[in-house]
Amino acid sequence: METINIPISSLALSFLLLLIPIAISLFLRLNILRSLLYSVARMAIQLILIGFFLKYLFEYNNPVVNILWLSVMLTTAVFSAIKSSTIKISKIFLPVFISFTISTLTVIFYLNTVVIDLQNIFDARYLIVLSGMLLGNSLRGNLVGIAAFYKNIRKDTKGYLYRLSLGASEYEALLPYMRQSIKLALKPTLAAMATMGVVALPGMMTGVLLGGASPALAIKYQIMIMIAITVSTIMSVVLTILMTIRICFDKSGILKQNVFSSSNIHN
Repeated sequence: METINIPISSLALSFLLLLIPIAISLFLRLNILRSLLYSVARMAIQLILIGFFLKYLFEYNNPVVNILWLSVMLTTAVFSAIKSSTIKISKIFLPVFISFTISTLTVIFYLNTVVIDLQNIFDARYLIVLSGMLLGNSLRGNLVGIAAFYKNIRKDTKGYLYRLSLGASEYEALLPYMRQSIKLALKPTLAAMATMGVVALPGMMTGVLLGGASPALAIKYQIMIMIAITVSTIMSVVLTILMTIRICFDKSGILKQNVFSSSNIHN
């Protein structure tokens, strides 16, 4: 059974649903009307453009082009992750890019070679689509984890320095903050996994079902992608923290203030 096509005229009618949040915003004076309309417009434009791009990307299916596009995706994800952490992009872009690349490619190539058993592991339909799902979901964890790690250390500077003064190594003093950050990063994913299938049908499963596949196949893909997201998230958070520590801390284990953007030094 093929997925039912949605004409442009019918798709336009879906925008009428926005009248509900618009009315609520106006009635309760939420002041979110501008950001709501901006986000919807940007989302629609970006998806339309990427839809045209992916059509030709899938048809051409060149490994070099696919890798280049994946690099663009990784770069965008890295900028988003660093921006949330209040650290200067120029200071930690490279280590964060490396950590995202290692975690994403490790999981993707494992899926494509071992689990799905593709003949062409650079096939755009799997490399780009699965990488997009991994980056989109693990990015949310990184936004929380990286930001929380450095925020908590700055907030608890005295406690951190006290551990160092008692003879703890830099790693031992940082470990409590690292544990807390990793737990926070994984929390949304673990919560989603716990309610999946009962409270909601997730994106991967819904997409496969709408594509005409059997529920059994959709379930297999969803289980696979959720495990992959969890692994990718924890790998990228741990690698990012470990790789940025060398840059953000001096030889004495003190957090450098010059790595933060000027607007966040006193926050």
